[in-house]
Amino acid sequence: MLTKPNAMLFDLDGTLLETAKDLGNALNHVLLTKERPLVTYEQYRNIASDGAKGMLELGFGEELESLDFESLRQQFLTHYENNICVDTIFFEGIETLLNELNQQSIPWGIVTNKPEFLTQKLIQSFPLLQACKVVISGDSLPERKPHPKPLLYAQEQLEIQSPNTWYIGDAQRDIEAANAANMTSVVAEYGYLPSIQESHNWLADIHIRQPLDLLAFL
Repeated sequence: MLTKPNAMLFDLDGTLLETAKDLGNALNHVLLTKERPLVTYEQYRNIASDGAKGMLELGFGEELESLDFESLRQQFLTHYENNICVDTIFFEGIETLLNELNQQSIPWGIVTNKPEFLTQKLIQSFPLLQACKVVISGDSLPERKPHPKPLLYAQEQLEIQSPNTWYIGDAQRDIEAANAANMTSVVAEYGYLPSIQESHNWLADIHIRQPLDLLAFL
């Protein structure tokens, strides 16, 4: 039996924001400088949640093992940081959902594996995200998802009595972290999933096809 949440935590890439195109642009920039074939949105979309490493592995394949990974990673991150919000937008329905949470005084926050310097730059680009009560990035703590500590720490910062916190994400590590933290785990099927069918093996409590599906629980 699910009861109304009194707090919500969200993953960032693939859950709140459609960031794939700007991440793909960064990858294609690196590939272009190395005279490698470019990748399409359809190829990189579902890899976007895996960050720089996942994107570079997609672009360079097995060749990556023989290249200077750290140099390529830095080139990727520099281009991404300088062009972080060219094509990035809210997923449809997210703004309505977050405004409803604000209206109902349900605190919400962000827990992402994205490095803090990139997380904060993205948040500054979206005024609505600045209303969140807590932000935990991939390097905020020694642990990161799928470890539950980032979620538990975020929940502590919200200072809620008898918390009933829900965590929404689009990757298996998100669901594993939420389940380990004894939070209600929600799969964002509209995000960067390898496949919706595969996500049903993650043992999540809820699956949503669009952000506004969460309104039914509020």
